[in-house]
Amino acid sequence: CIDAAPLGYIVKIAEETRSDEQNRKLWPMLADIQRQVPGMAEYSTDDIKLRFLNALGVEMRFLPALEGAGMFPIGQRSSLLTKTQFSGLVELLYAYGAKHGVQWSDPAERRAA
Repeated sequence: CIDAAPLGYIVKIAEETRSDEQNRKLWPMLADIQRQVPGMAEYSTDDIKLRFLNALGVEMRFLPALEGAGMFPIGQRSSLLTKTQFSGLVELLYAYGAKHGVQWSDPAERRAA
């Protein structure tokens, strides 16, 4: 396949990015944290996700807003995490949830507890 590739094409060998199943698990967990942890209701689930990505150590960069009115973060996207990194994110959510007494809404999680 490499020899047959057109000139200018590249080959990248890397760990798979997160699965759809992992992604489907993330959003209910974030919603559970949002509903049950004091102070989290003021944030959107996307904002909560960004806070956990930051805690996970995912690279964060900031760019200046137009007209110099502050800064905004870029580069934090869970879709770019490898399966291993995403597993770390889910484990971080579990640990945080355990610390704050979160009852997971996923029936499989309730059976496991």
